[in-house]
Amino acid sequence: MENYKTLGERLKTEYKLYILAFLFIFIADAIGQIKVPVGPGTFILFPIFYAIILGILAGPQVTKILKKKEVKRASSLVIVAICPFIAKLGINAGANLEAVISAGPALLFQEVGNLGTIFLALPIAILLGLKREAIGATHSINRETNLALITDMYGPDSAETRGSLSVYIVGGMVGTIYFGFLASMTAAIGFFHPYALGMASGVGAGIMMASATASLAAIYPNMAEQISALASTSETLSGITGIYVAIFIGIPLCNKLYKVLEPKLGKFALKDKEEN
Repeated sequence: MENYKTLGERLKTEYKLYILAFLFIFIADAIGQIKVPVGPGTFILFPIFYAIILGILAGPQVTKILKKKEVKRASSLVIVAICPFIAKLGINAGANLEAVISAGPALLFQEVGNLGTIFLALPIAILLGLKREAIGATHSINRETNLALITDMYGPDSAETRGSLSVYIVGGMVGTIYFGFLASMTAAIGFFHPYALGMASGVGAGIMMASATASLAAIYPNMAEQISALASTSETLSGITGIYVAIFIGIPLCNKLYKVLEPKLGKFALKDKEEN
């Protein structure tokens, strides 16, 4: 990252980013949520989806309103923008401690289940041509707390952070739609208790949780408050426990697997074939 002597110097260099960010937020908020019923499920588009699309359109690959240098600066500001949201999750958890205790150990250990995806995702990432980006991209579901952790460990300009940020953005777009629809479809089966579905909605991603709980609240209006409380608590605990799972298991496991698999699978990566 570049060093700035004064706040004014930084604002002079990054003013376009701030102006466009507020403009995109205003437009996205004005559009609001869009719900599209699909069979027993519902697709829900949240304002963050429109904001990300607008940001992509403003980038150097489309309209070129923002240059590559400005995009690089913007990536280092992501962690600052999501800090208030992380604090909000902690406040929500404190207000629902009774629900946490009554839910038992399931909430505390659900984050460990995400580790299984590393064995599937990391080899695919390497085959797709990712290098060290694969570690940041596959060590977890890559939501706010994970992005903050990877940025702190490897630095905002590292390949690992680029991988984590990429999955964070894609998850915000695709994951939001997918989670809302998946929650509706799962509830339609009738196999799981609504409280269990609420707990499952909190995977460490606020926007995904909001999408899933909105769908569940529409299906179980009499339990909407309890579902929201369990989802919010699960969300917060997933973020908290997810940090330690990532530090002590996820990231070391990804580094170890990368060292073993990259020399073997890297030769078959897509970009290697294109170069040849």
